[in-house]
Amino acid sequence: MPGHSWQCAAAVRIADDGLLVGARCLRSPNCDERPAGSAIELIVIHSISLPPGEFGGPGIIDLFCNRLDSAAHPYYAAVADLRVSAHFLIRRDGELIQFVSCTKRAWHAGVSNWCGRGRCNDFSIGIELEGADDMPFEDLQYEKLVVVTRLLKACYPIADIVGHSDIAPGRKTDPGPHFDWARYRASAML
Repeated sequence: MPGHSWQCAAAVRIADDGLLVGARCLRSPNCDERPAGSAIELIVIHSISLPPGEFGGPGIIDLFCNRLDSAAHPYYAAVADLRVSAHFLIRRDGELIQFVSCTKRAWHAGVSNWCGRGRCNDFSIGIELEGADDMPFEDLQYEKLVVVTRLLKACYPIADIVGHSDIAPGRKTDPGPHFDWARYRASAML
């Protein structure tokens, strides 16, 4: 029911402070100011699960908020000291969490390049989908992603939407082969 989800999201908007009204807000310290004059031109879609392949736990939130316990899972020892974030996370059940204001630079892209421009964090919005490369995403995630995409496109001069793998090829694979780009683009009317 795409019409239903958009209708429910009608009250959702991006406020002047770059926060999405209607999203759960958990502030990540892993952000800073965008360079002066940087327009938000790019949306980068990611996928993440912590521990890998497991969903619903606190791992992603703890990582983005710098409180991941390296002893809680063997995998965490390798990532607990990373200082990363994204603007948004869309959980498997469709819950939308915002970690960084859209007006700020989230640390999601790392070493990256889009159309000959490096430092994609400077001019992009990062959206994480709770997921893994080897499995499909949930309908609720696509529905929420479409709502967020439409809002971002209405507020900012978005020129392109890419996967993390597109701006960091060879280094990143997300959102992975199970992300349905055709479905997403058709639903978002891109």
